[in-house]
Amino acid sequence: MIKLNANGMKWLKSFHLIAVSCWVGGAVSLILLYFLKGKVTDDGILYGINQSIHHVDMAVVVIPGAFGCLVTGLIYSSFSNWGYFKHNWLILKWIVTITAILFGTFFLGPWETNMMEISGKLGMSSMSDDEYLYNEKMNLIFGTIQVLVLMVTIFISIFKPWKSKKVKGKRI
Repeated sequence: MIKLNANGMKWLKSFHLIAVSCWVGGAVSLILLYFLKGKVTDDGILYGINQSIHHVDMAVVVIPGAFGCLVTGLIYSSFSNWGYFKHNWLILKWIVTITAILFGTFFLGPWETNMMEISGKLGMSSMSDDEYLYNEKMNLIFGTIQVLVLMVTIFISIFKPWKSKKVKGKRI
């Protein structure tokens, strides 16, 4: 199989780090934007914050970063000696990446979209709407958990614990 040379690996690592920065940095930004809502008294500002959260997530930073991590990870596994399942820490990274993308797609994203739509219709009344408050609570709790898991995954990438696994009595 074709392997990347040292220069190719540096380029790939650079793009992977940019994608990680977008995904994690964007997700942290989303959480911080939630805290702007506390003192809002204007319908348009509440909707604007929710629209900004939605836009940063869906179009600009988080989703492109997540898929950038997935794609660069696939390239790493295909064109380097790391492989897909050669190391336990790498298997964990695959599980975290795919789970986080799926959880974001089927839960975090829809909760966020609902908040934006409800605040667009109800304005400040959203802050007492049960559906809006549920979506906000779920997104904040599980979004924070996801960010923390992603940050732990960064440390796993750096320290590479469980560096290799045994295959038929040999360490690979």
